[in-house]
Amino acid sequence: MSKTLVQPIGQKRLTNVAVVRLKKHGNRFEIACYKNKVLSWRSGVEKDLDEVLQSHTVYTNVSKGVLAKSKDLVAAFGTDDQEKICLEILDKGELQVAGKERESQISSQFRDIATIVMQKTINPETHRPYTVSMIERLMHEIHYAVDPHSSSKKQALEVIRELQKQFPIKRSPMRLRLTVPKQNTSSLFEKIKDWNASIVSRDESGSQLSLICELDPSLFRNCDGFLRNLQGRSDILAVNVHVDSDTQSDHYDDHEDEPSIVHKDPAGPVNQLSEKLQKQGISAKNESSQGEAKQNKCSTCNASIGDAKEYREHFKSEWHKHNLRRKTRQLAPLTADECTDDMELVDSKADLKEYSF
Repeated sequence: MSKTLVQPIGQKRLTNVAVVRLKKHGNRFEIACYKNKVLSWRSGVEKDLDEVLQSHTVYTNVSKGVLAKSKDLVAAFGTDDQEKICLEILDKGELQVAGKERESQISSQFRDIATIVMQKTINPETHRPYTVSMIERLMHEIHYAVDPHSSSKKQALEVIRELQKQFPIKRSPMRLRLTVPKQNTSSLFEKIKDWNASIVSRDESGSQLSLICELDPSLFRNCDGFLRNLQGRSDILAVNVHVDSDTQSDHYDDHEDEPSIVHKDPAGPVNQLSEKLQKQGISAKNESSQGEAKQNKCSTCNASIGDAKEYREHFKSEWHKHNLRRKTRQLAPLTADECTDDMELVDSKADLKEYSF
């Protein structure tokens, strides 16, 4: 005698879902969403709620398919309108992530932070940036833990402060154009000495003096406020200045008569670096002196990406995310074209499954 499986009326089971959970009024409420859509909704990229929610239903446990009771919804949210409650949970709830997916996200964000640190710092001895792999090793040495709920840029600034306590590393200077009336030039030069800034060029035209100088980014607010008091202005020419080419080096040498404090950096902090890291610094210097622009390689997609900006954008692409999911299933990476075809195939299968009887 055959037995039929009967699903309980109060249960609705879903698979392959991303769960957003919110605890309120002593109860736990969950909604079932499509993977990789929650973050798109919160960042404003996705506008269609139907593309985010798998079901306009509130659960107490999505994995078991247990629906939330109406009286609990009214007690916690003041209404039993499922769509309004889903929107509140979607905005305020916590996204539940699987172990392997969380690990890949943290690894990706760790690399992202190291890339930002590389762009914002230099070796005070060579005035050249460290490599991303060297920054990652230094982050491992200080045992830095990534916070997935904080932005990469904010954490990169924290990493810089921690690294400065143990290793010879400093913020790469900003390049500014400072313009002031000629009667206030003496006050400006005194401030430049106090800021330990270096003057790259100067131009006296008419009743104004224009200086191009480099100073620490942490002093920018003070500099801008000081120039406003002098009835002058400041223009940002470059956020981060690295000595990457011979042209820039010659540009500095043309102004040896100007007050430059940057090159008077003591050798004390450099001695704090271990023998191993000193060798790494020498190798990084030799690599940069070759003048060859090396492309960054994504090990997940097994492809060369290009410069640092393109490399960071690649980590946000659907191609990289799709290969990350394949990597967790121990599958080989796909090229960009193969990834597009595979995603279209998955979408078509999902459509067929949705309309199958």
